[in-house]
Amino acid sequence: MSFPKTGKTIHITKGAFARTIALSLRTSLGGSRAAIKTAAAWTGANERTVKNWFAGRAGPSGDHFAGLVLHSDVVFSGFLQLTGRRPGLSGLQIMEAIEVMRGALGTLEQLTKEVGAGLR
Repeated sequence: MSFPKTGKTIHITKGAFARTIALSLRTSLGGSRAAIKTAAAWTGANERTVKNWFAGRAGPSGDHFAGLVLHSDVVFSGFLQLTGRRPGLSGLQIMEAIEVMRGALGTLEQLTKEVGAGLR
């Protein structure tokens, strides 16, 4: 199997990935010891490794990065911005929007019934 050539290249300066992950983690979790423990639990990485991510001295490897993205929309969004891709909506955000729309639709249906009853 071969992948199609898109003509796109990623131009990421040295250290930009680690800095982006660090900023995203601090934005998402804060900088406390509990934040480091949380990221370690998400990824299975040891706390010293995670401290290096928070400090921007190193970035996570593939498996660890996948764990961060799975749990943090901020990390995912930061990575998309780094690569020049537009951040999309997460599945959770889409489901929340659907629920809001269902509520609004229910309200409109109720108002329609009330207005219709008042016209008779």
